[in-house]
Amino acid sequence: MRCVIARYPFELTKIEVEQSMTGVPPEPVTGVSVTIDRRVYPVMQVGEVITRQNRRDFTVTEVRRALTQLGFPCHDARPVAPRRDARAGNDALGW
Repeated sequence: MRCVIARYPFELTKIEVEQSMTGVPPEPVTGVSVTIDRRVYPVMQVGEVITRQNRRDFTVTEVRRALTQLGFPCHDARPVAPRRDARAGNDALGW
């Protein structure tokens, strides 16, 4: 499949992406993720491996679109629960 990531055209196949990620340990997921061979990777990590570009050169949307078109399941970031400050009382300012 032909796709454009960071203004560069790439010819990607599902098998090539799976082979590229073989042996690559997944980083902790903090945002959008993708499942490849029963492992969950951050989309930006996969984008860096398959394009050999710096993560600052492309967006999550570009890589997610390409991976979805190849048939990989992508997952949205989990909502982060707000931290509760133990020192704060009932007052909004914590006084």
